[in-house]
Amino acid sequence: MEFLLFLVRRILWSLLVLVGLSMVIFAIARVVPGDPARMALGPTATQEQVSDLREKLGLNRPIVEQYGLFVAGLARGDLGRSLLTERPVNDDIRSTFAATFELVLVTITIAFLLGVPLGVAAARWKDRWPDNLVRILAIFCAVTPSFFLALLLQILAGYVLHILPTTGRMPHNIDFVADITGLMTVDGLLKGRLDVLGEAFRYLLLPSLALAAATMGQIARITRSSMIDVASQDYIEASRAFGVPEPVRVFKYMLRPSFVPPLTILGLEFASLIGNAFVVELVFAWPGMAAYGIRTILQKDLNAVMGVVMVSGVFFVLVNLVIDVLVGFVDPRIRIRGAR
Repeated sequence: MEFLLFLVRRILWSLLVLVGLSMVIFAIARVVPGDPARMALGPTATQEQVSDLREKLGLNRPIVEQYGLFVAGLARGDLGRSLLTERPVNDDIRSTFAATFELVLVTITIAFLLGVPLGVAAARWKDRWPDNLVRILAIFCAVTPSFFLALLLQILAGYVLHILPTTGRMPHNIDFVADITGLMTVDGLLKGRLDVLGEAFRYLLLPSLALAAATMGQIARITRSSMIDVASQDYIEASRAFGVPEPVRVFKYMLRPSFVPPLTILGLEFASLIGNAFVVELVFAWPGMAAYGIRTILQKDLNAVMGVVMVSGVFFVLVNLVIDVLVGFVDPRIRIRGAR
C-alpha cells in the first residue's frame, strides 16, 4: 500500500510537470522575435504568401485557441508539420531519436562502469594516492567542456592515431537499416550482423566518451562521499570488529546504502542528455534529435521546436519516475516518506 501511494504521487507530479512544460514552451515559442512564416518562405516571398502560411499554421488565431490546438495535437500524438523539412515532426523525431538514445545509453553505461568503481576505490583508500588521483580526474572531467573534449578526442584518435572514425554513425560502404529498434548495435546483434555491431561501437566510442566524462566525474565524487559517510556508521564498525571480510563489507554493507545519490545523478544525467547532447552531436556529425532540435531553433520552426522539447520533457519525466521507483526499492525509507 505504501509503495502504491508513493507511485501514485510520483505519477501525479509528473503529469503536472508535463502540463507546466507545455505552457512554458508554447509561451516561449510565441514570444521569440521573428515571424516563422516569413522565415520559412524566405525574404523573397510576398506578403500574401506569408499571410496564407500564417493562416495555415493557425498563427492568426487567438493565443488561447492556438494553445488549445497545440494540446489537442499532443493528445493525439500529432506534433504538426516541420517548416524546415516539410515533413511531419513525428517522422523527423522518430528518425533521429534512436540515434540520440543509443548515444546517451552508451554514454551512461560508460559513466556508470567507470564512475562507481573509481568512487569505491577513492573511498577505500581515502586520503591516499588512489583517492587523490580519482579526485583530480573527477574534477578535470567535471570542469572540461564536452565540446572541447570532443574536439580533443577527435583530433587525437581520429587524425593523429587514426584508430577511430570521427564523424557519422556508420560507414558508407555498409548497407544496413536499423528497422527493428532503431539502435544500430541492438539491430546488428539481432540480425546476426557482427560487422555492423563492431562498426557501430567504433563510431559510438568517441562521442560517448566526450559526453560521459562529466557524468563519470560526478558519479565518482558522489560515490566516494556517500561511502565515506556510510563507513562512519556504527554497523560498519561492528562488522569490522566481527571480522567480516573486507570485500563483503565494502560491496554489501557500504555500497548499497551509498548507491542512492549516484543512482539519482545517473537518472538525471540520462534524461537531460537526450536534449543536451547537441554540441557533441554537431562536432561528430551525429544524426540525432538534439542536433535536429538546434537546426529547427535557428530556423524558428515552431512545431519542430515544441515537438523536440516536449519529447525531451516526457523522456525526462519518465526516466525520473523510473529512478524514483528504483530508489524506493534500494532504500525503503524514501518510499515510506514519499507516501505520506
